[in-house]
Amino acid sequence: MSRGPRAKARGAPKSRPRPAAGPRLPRGGLPVTHPAMIATLVMGGLCVLISASYRLYDTDLWHLLAVGRAIWAHGLPRVDLWTWTSFGEPSFVSSWAFRALIWPLWSSGGVGALFVWRWGTTLATFAAVYATARTLGARGLSAVVVLVACSLLYRVRTDVRPETLAALLLALELWILERDRAAPAPGSRAIVWIPVLMLVWVNVHISYYLGFLLLGLYGADALSRAWRGADDPARRRVLRLAGVAAIAAAAAFLNPYGFETLARPFRFALAWRHDPLFAAIDELRPLTARAALENGLFAWPLLVLARARRRGWDVAEVGACASFTALALSSNRFVATYALIAGPFVARDLSELFESRRWPVPRWPLGARAAFAGAACVALSVPAWLRPELPLGIGLRPRSMPQAACDFMEAHGIGGRGFNHFHLGGYLAYRFWGTPARLPFMSTQPELASAEERRLYVGAFQSAQGWSVIQERYRFDWALLDREQLGNDQLLDLLDQDSTWVMVFADDAAELLVRRGGASGAAADSFGYRIVPAGREGRARLGAACEADSGLRARAKRELDRMIASSSLNGGASHLRGFLALMDHDLPAARGHLERAARLDPLLPGVHDRLGAIALAQGRPRDALRELALERRRHDPPPGSFYLTGVALSRLGRLGEARAAYRREVERHPDFHEASDSLAALEGRAAP
Repeated sequence: MSRGPRAKARGAPKSRPRPAAGPRLPRGGLPVTHPAMIATLVMGGLCVLISASYRLYDTDLWHLLAVGRAIWAHGLPRVDLWTWTSFGEPSFVSSWAFRALIWPLWSSGGVGALFVWRWGTTLATFAAVYATARTLGARGLSAVVVLVACSLLYRVRTDVRPETLAALLLALELWILERDRAAPAPGSRAIVWIPVLMLVWVNVHISYYLGFLLLGLYGADALSRAWRGADDPARRRVLRLAGVAAIAAAAAFLNPYGFETLARPFRFALAWRHDPLFAAIDELRPLTARAALENGLFAWPLLVLARARRRGWDVAEVGACASFTALALSSNRFVATYALIAGPFVARDLSELFESRRWPVPRWPLGARAAFAGAACVALSVPAWLRPELPLGIGLRPRSMPQAACDFMEAHGIGGRGFNHFHLGGYLAYRFWGTPARLPFMSTQPELASAEERRLYVGAFQSAQGWSVIQERYRFDWALLDREQLGNDQLLDLLDQDSTWVMVFADDAAELLVRRGGASGAAADSFGYRIVPAGREGRARLGAACEADSGLRARAKRELDRMIASSSLNGGASHLRGFLALMDHDLPAARGHLERAARLDPLLPGVHDRLGAIALAQGRPRDALRELALERRRHDPPPGSFYLTGVALSRLGRLGEARAAYRREVERHPDFHEASDSLAALEGRAAP
C-alpha cells in the first residue's frame, strides 16, 4: 500500500534553504548606461587619473621639447643642434611628429597643458582597452577592476613621452581588430583605419612594429579558423587582413627619413641592446623573476591555459600572450605595453571563470557589487599612490632637471667643452640651444652618439684610466654630473682626487665641476669648495674627520651653509649638515637640517633613524616610534633601530612590545650590548 507523496518526502534528504539572491546580471552583461556600471566606471577612471598624476620626472622630456621648438622655428632639423661633439653634422630625429605636437602645448600652457595631455591620452587609451574587453565579452563590473590593476603596471610610462601616443594607437588597433573578429561577415568597416593608425604611428614612435605584430596575430587567428572550418567568411577575413597589412606597410614609408625610420627598432634589437651604455639603462634591462612575479606577468598564461581547457584555444590570445609576455620579460619598458594587451583578455578570461563557478554566497544587489568593485579599485591603487619615489602632484620633479646648476653656468659664464651624465643632457640641450659651449657631450638619445663615444663615456665612470683616456681626447672644461653615483659610478670620487678639478656648485639634482686652467677655470678660485668633496667616498671620509677635528668641522659647516643657500634642492647638504650639528650636540639645529633633508629627499637612508634618536633625546617617544618605523619601511633597519624602538616603547609603558623589540635587536646584532642589557632588565622585572 502506497504511503503517498507526503510520506515519501519524509525519507528524502533535507536540502539547505538557498539564501535569497539579488538580481542577476542582464543577459549579455551590464550596459554601460546602467547606473551601477556608470558608478564603477567613474571610480575606475578616477583611479586611472590619480595613478597618472605623479610629478613628471622623465629627463627625456627636455630633449623632446628642444627638438619640438626647433621644428616650429626652422622646420625639421637635419643636423645635430643639441650636442657639441657632433654639432652641425647630419642627424636623425626620431618621434619627430610627437616632438612637434607637444612644443605648442608646453609653450602655451606649461606644465598644466602637459598634464592635460597626459590625462587625456591615458583615459583615451584605457577607454579603448575597456571597449576591447567588452567586445571580447567582459561586460561585468570585474572588468573595470582588472583594467585598474593593469593601469598600475602602465602608470610608470605615463610621463609625457612618445609612448603615450603610441599606446593609444596600439589600444585602438587592438579594439578594431577584435571588432572585426567578432563581427559577422563581411566584418567591421573600421579595419580600414589601421593603415591610417600606422601612418601616424611610424612618425611618432619607433614601436610601430607592434602594430604589424598585432595584424599578424589576428591574421593567424583568421587563418586557423579558415583551416578548421573551411568557411568563406574566415577566408575572406584572411585576405582582407593581408590587404590591410600591405597598405599599412606602404603607409609606413611615408615619413621624412624613409627606410631609416623603419630600421631603428631592429637596430636596437640586433645591435644597440648589446652596447654597454644601453645595457646599463634600467628600463632596457630584462625583468628579474621576482619582478615578473610581483607584476603578475604569469597570471595571463595561466588564465590562457585554464580557458583552453574549458573552451579551446583562442589563437589570437595565445599569440598575444606569448609575444607580449616575452617582450615584457626581455625589457622593463615593455611591461606597460604588456598591460594594455593583456587587460582585455584577462578581463574576459576572469569573467568567464567567475561565471563557470557556483559561488556559495548570495548574489549581491548591483548597487552593492558596484560599491565593492569601486572599493577594490581604490584598494589596489592606494599602495602605488603612496610610493615616495613617485609623489603625487601636478608639476615637475625638481631633482630630475639641473635647473639651478644651469642658472649658475649662465650667471657666471661657465662654458667650453663639457662632459655630463647623458640623462642630464636633455635639459642642457633645451636650456642652451644655440650655445655650443654649454651643450652636452651626450644627450638623452645616446644612439645619436658614435659607438666610440659611447664606449669612452661608459669607461669614464668606471676607472681612473677610463676617465684619463676620454679627458686626454676631449680636454673637458666643465662637468655636470648626477650626485647619486648609481651603480659602479666612481667619477665624482675620481675627480675629487684630481687637483685640477674643483666643484663650484652642488645640489640634489647635479654637481658642477670646472677644470683649473680651462675655459672656465676662473670660477674655481671664486666659487670652488675646498672642504666639502663632490663624491660619496670623500663625504664619508669628511664626516669621520670632522668628528675628530672641531676646526675642520667648523669650516665644513660654513661651506655646507653656502651650498644650502645656493639652491632650494639642498637635501644632501642638509643631511650632512645635520650630522655635523649632532657632533656639536646641537639637537634643535640637527633636527631642523635632517627634517629638511627628509622633505626634499624622502628616500635618503638613515635620516629618519637619526630623527628618531633625536626625538628620544628630546623626550618625544611617540615621534621617535613614527620616525623609526618610517626608516624601516623604506630601508633595511640600521643597527640599533629596534633597540631605540624598545626604549621608546618602554618609556610609553608598553613593556611587552619593548621586550619584543629588544629581542629582535639581539637576534639581528648579538653584540649590541645595550639591547641585551635592556632585555635582561625587563625580563628580570617580569620574573616572580
